[in-house]
Amino acid sequence: MVNRRQVVIVTGASRGMGAAAARWLGKAGAAVAMTARDQRSLADAADDVAARGGDPLPLPADVSDPESCVRIVKEALERFGRLDGLINNAGVLEPVAPAAAADRDAWRYNIEVNLLGPYYMTAAALEPLREARGRIVNVSSGAAVNAVAGWSAYCAAKAGMTHFTRVLAVEEPDVTAISLRPGVVDTQMQGVIREKGPGNMAPDKTDYFQNLKAEGKLAPPEMPGRSMAWLALRAPVEWSGRFMEYDDPDILGPARGMMGEGDIP
Repeated sequence: MVNRRQVVIVTGASRGMGAAAARWLGKAGAAVAMTARDQRSLADAADDVAARGGDPLPLPADVSDPESCVRIVKEALERFGRLDGLINNAGVLEPVAPAAAADRDAWRYNIEVNLLGPYYMTAAALEPLREARGRIVNVSSGAAVNAVAGWSAYCAAKAGMTHFTRVLAVEEPDVTAISLRPGVVDTQMQGVIREKGPGNMAPDKTDYFQNLKAEGKLAPPEMPGRSMAWLALRAPVEWSGRFMEYDDPDILGPARGMMGEGDIP
């Protein structure tokens, strides 16, 4: 039987923006191969996707392991027979510390998750994505272009991933690759900033992030999640290589038209 659903892999899919993107994909009727380290949370997120009309496949894994990335793609293809999109969303912020004082193992792991993970996933997925003329959405950050004291590993990794996206656009004409800046979102990562920031970040930056939460100004994950999902399904080929804002009107308008306004019902 031919699978007529579009098929998208989402990393970091157990919570936050990854889970939100997976739910939007489910609402759009897609099949979603979902991966994250937390097996129980991943199973719950997969249930949410199924409840919204999607076809989920939970695959517990750590994207810092290249063999796991190959397995994710292999099992997605065995289940669904095709691959149309990849959302590289899995990410970690720590260590939150000046570079001179940062834990070296934590620094290395940050690069392994935030930069090598998207590379491993992309390398494993390229052949079926070429066949489908598919899409890659690399979830980046303002830290890719702005230096933030205390975030040396995160800034370096996101800058590398964003430029990797540009290289993909040059090397892979049959694949559309976008890096997306998701804004400041109410996720677990923001909790890490509020906990670890004092004493490790500039005081004005620490106060800024503390105040965003206190004043209710953090965006819900559903907002960038919808943009991530729409780009994985519909990003125009001429956008390949771009570093884009999640609330760019060229994304928000068609995303709302396809998936609806507001939060996921």
